[in-house]
Amino acid sequence: MRRHLNTIFVTSENTWVRKDGENLVIESDGQELGRAPLHMLEGLVCFSRAGASPAALAACATAGICVSLLDPNGRFLARVEGARSGNVLLRRRQYRLADDPPRSVPIVSSIVAAKAANQRAVLRRALRDHGDILPALTCEALTAAEARLTDIARRALQGTEVASLRGIEGEAAQVYFSIFPHFIRTEGFTFTTRSRRPPLDPINALLSFLYAMLGHDCRSALEAVGLDPQVGFLHADRPGRASLALDLMEEFRPVLADRLALSLINRRQLVAKDFIVEDGGAVRLTDAARKTVLVTYQERKKDELTHPFLGEKMTLGLVPHIQAQLLARHLRGDMDGYPAFIWK
Repeated sequence: MRRHLNTIFVTSENTWVRKDGENLVIESDGQELGRAPLHMLEGLVCFSRAGASPAALAACATAGICVSLLDPNGRFLARVEGARSGNVLLRRRQYRLADDPPRSVPIVSSIVAAKAANQRAVLRRALRDHGDILPALTCEALTAAEARLTDIARRALQGTEVASLRGIEGEAAQVYFSIFPHFIRTEGFTFTTRSRRPPLDPINALLSFLYAMLGHDCRSALEAVGLDPQVGFLHADRPGRASLALDLMEEFRPVLADRLALSLINRRQLVAKDFIVEDGGAVRLTDAARKTVLVTYQERKKDELTHPFLGEKMTLGLVPHIQAQLLARHLRGDMDGYPAFIWK
């Protein structure tokens, strides 16, 4: 079983990352903020204007540590990585399957059905925990949405074309985000629709930030098993887009990002002053709020569960790596299908 390795998130302005022996050291204004052994790391994520020495970047590349550069909103800017790992035959099989939509259908069908099921699980959790205090009309709306997501998951499993499955995935997103405001129980926060580039309200800013973190983890997981994160099955090829990482993310958005965003807001770990509205209307988190989110995200990944397919106990943060391995096994022909992750 793969070990749960750590990711360093650098959020402070004008921070410097250097190598000291077999450690990465984070400094700011000549003061050491922290250090970590290279063998315990799988990622380094730098926001804003953090810098790194050539020796630190070379050490990360050699050790297989992915270095990602993001803007303050969590939007991907660049990535530094070493020699690509994995079997070229696996990647060739991935490319052939991606170019053959009929053969991609079972993978896409599994991903879309799992995403709808996991969205339904978030909804059911809200009904279970707060159904007794929710207004009757709200409960009716949630119950209706639950039934629709159940139907969408069923139709996804019966899908025969990638194009229609993309439409089904979009339908699931529309149903899910239409009732998302009912999950927010803290005054001062509202949500009307999903806005991404840029996020136009605090909830969207928080979701985008968490999705960026999740995207980093999924991309790292795929690269670790030798798959090309740029070439996906559900998401079409587009220059600069990690389509396969976005495919893998779909299973985890409700579980790792959406529920965490709701917890941070509903438990008042984040409040209105933790968000900044920029001149153009974009909303982003303050530096202190980003640190709160990152710490909570890392803690969330330590939660234990039993993998629904393997039946083994593991941390939630390991699940993307396990799913990447299962996908690679399916592409190699070792498994008849790809068992997408369904949260229970």
